[in-house]
Amino acid sequence: MISLAHAQTAGAAADPTGGFMQILPMILMFVVLWFLMIRPQMKKAKEHKALLEALQKGDEVVTGGGMVGRITKVVDGYVTVEAAEGVELTIQKQAVALVLPKGTIKSL
Repeated sequence: MISLAHAQTAGAAADPTGGFMQILPMILMFVVLWFLMIRPQMKKAKEHKALLEALQKGDEVVTGGGMVGRITKVVDGYVTVEAAEGVELTIQKQAVALVLPKGTIKSL
């Protein structure tokens, strides 16, 4: 009986890493996921937030639905966009996808 107990302790002491090698692939997968998916998405969200904060009257924008227009009024969470002569629409700031260079609407 004592010889069996001695043999069992020798087998457990043979693993010097303490099971770390079993967890290492999961840690590596999380690191790869962070650098390939999470970090770029956070960067894109930060850039979009800065774009929304910089909106001002006269900017030419494209909305998420593809509408092109010029901002005529900026209120807290909304902007008023002139889509055509005399046609103004109030949309949420988050719907603005892109700010165009000045004069783009005339060239369309």
